[in-house]
Amino acid sequence: MNQFDCVVVGGGMVGAASALSLAELGLTVAIIEKSNPAVFSPEQTFDLRVSAISLASEQLLKQLDVWPQLQSWRMCPYKRLGVWEQERSYTEFNAQDINQTHLGHIVENRLIQLSLWQKMHQHNNITIFCPDTLIKLEQNSADVELTLSSKVLRAKVVIGADGANSNVRKLVHIGTTGWDYAQSAMLINVQTEESQQDITWQQFFKTGPLAMLPLPGNYASLVWYHEKDEIKRLSTLSHADLELEISTHFPKRLGKVTVIDKGAFPLTRRHANQYHKGRVLLLGDAAHTINPMAGQGVNLGFKDVKALTHVIATAIGNGESWQQADVLARYQQKRRTDNLLMMTTMDALYLSFGHVSPLAKLARNAGLMMVNKLPNLKNKALAYACGINSD
Repeated sequence: MNQFDCVVVGGGMVGAASALSLAELGLTVAIIEKSNPAVFSPEQTFDLRVSAISLASEQLLKQLDVWPQLQSWRMCPYKRLGVWEQERSYTEFNAQDINQTHLGHIVENRLIQLSLWQKMHQHNNITIFCPDTLIKLEQNSADVELTLSSKVLRAKVVIGADGANSNVRKLVHIGTTGWDYAQSAMLINVQTEESQQDITWQQFFKTGPLAMLPLPGNYASLVWYHEKDEIKRLSTLSHADLELEISTHFPKRLGKVTVIDKGAFPLTRRHANQYHKGRVLLLGDAAHTINPMAGQGVNLGFKDVKALTHVIATAIGNGESWQQADVLARYQQKRRTDNLLMMTTMDALYLSFGHVSPLAKLARNAGLMMVNKLPNLKNKALAYACGINSD
């Protein structure tokens, strides 16, 4: 039978987490995805795509019972976050200051997806259609009809979690606002002289930040933001030549590095004009693509999952018809303003550090130094970023 309570389009991290969360509420769920995640073996090199998983996201992954699997594979905890432009303005956030053992973990995106898929395969309420593709979507008063490349499904609610170029979003004619940034980013996996770090850091330059995310063992993920032409040039270099560029431009705290892998991508901002239309909802990158400067992308997506699950669970508990438009609209009310605030804050930081005037530079560094002198403000900001404080 091809009738479901929810059909989730997109089986990435956010789509898979939403499918599991809704199935746990007792709903019948189908998930549509083009390809299966590749299997894991410990000998594999680290993927380029990693995420800084916040404490709130860790809590969700524990609730879905996938965290133990990730721990048995590989992840890297970090306890400190360092940010600076000039050395004298260096500001460090520490997990101890908010009574936590760590601020988050650096985890490969594919492993998060794979752990969620393993759980989905074990769940009686989830049917996986893979490989398959959504061709057409038609809403009516009773349900939604989805035409796939292989069959037709019907659902009370459809969740678009199919990424920044969401087909679901296009099919239901939800517009977006946004732009392409003047910069690109380069991801570089390196082997390091230093042993595993317990800190992630960013140093700001007018051309964009340089960042380091620790990986297990003597490895790290470097992120190099720069103008598009410069990233294009760096992408063409041999590993040996890129190592020379890293030693010239990155902070000396890295020590000697050996390049393992590299890749580049453009930076874009997209925000859906609405997250809810009829019986269709947008989650994750389908709803919002943020500047990756603070590594908040997937954490915002997981916040979407938690909010939607809470809205539907509350409606079921109150005896409401959970698929009604007024109930589904509560998800948008919970998430759109919060996401917009985070996107705007990231853009303000992005524009601020790109400002070359000496006065702006002085103000930036004075601001960072002031943060060090206001521990209450500093710790509230840290708790919010970790997802353990909603203030």
